[in-house]
Amino acid sequence: MLCEEKLEVFNNGFEDGKFNLRIEYYGNDARKLLLAIIRELYLPEYGEDYVYPFECTKDFWGILLDAGEIMAEKPNFSDVKFVNRSVINRLLKALDEINAPREVKELVDLEDARIVKLKKTLLAIGKNFILDERGYLFVFNKPSAGELILKYMGMLDGR
Repeated sequence: MLCEEKLEVFNNGFEDGKFNLRIEYYGNDARKLLLAIIRELYLPEYGEDYVYPFECTKDFWGILLDAGEIMAEKPNFSDVKFVNRSVINRLLKALDEINAPREVKELVDLEDARIVKLKKTLLAIGKNFILDERGYLFVFNKPSAGELILKYMGMLDGR
């Protein structure tokens, strides 16, 4: 569905030609997090009152989310000091349980990823993916998208 001249929204993500940004998620529902990102991208253009791409995407996905419910925060995580086989196995198990195409799962390179602890979960952060042990996999085309995703990770706690 086209929600703005260059914003195409699909069931598990969006692609925006204006910002040259594509984000997809697999696993547990992360659409509220993506809505927060869409709102942030278009807020300067539309202003606080009515951010059309945000509202259009909400309608397409059938999600009730008020702008006041969006929680941005600086991610408070710490690097895992010793990445051992146990840590890698936990992340591989999470990846195996996520329903995603094989070619998407092959993008996840845990050997080169930064492994961090965030509250009660482990994250693997790569240049084009974030894997959350709770069952979320985000794939994106720009490293700045990873920063946006991390900024809104707290929204996944409420599911």
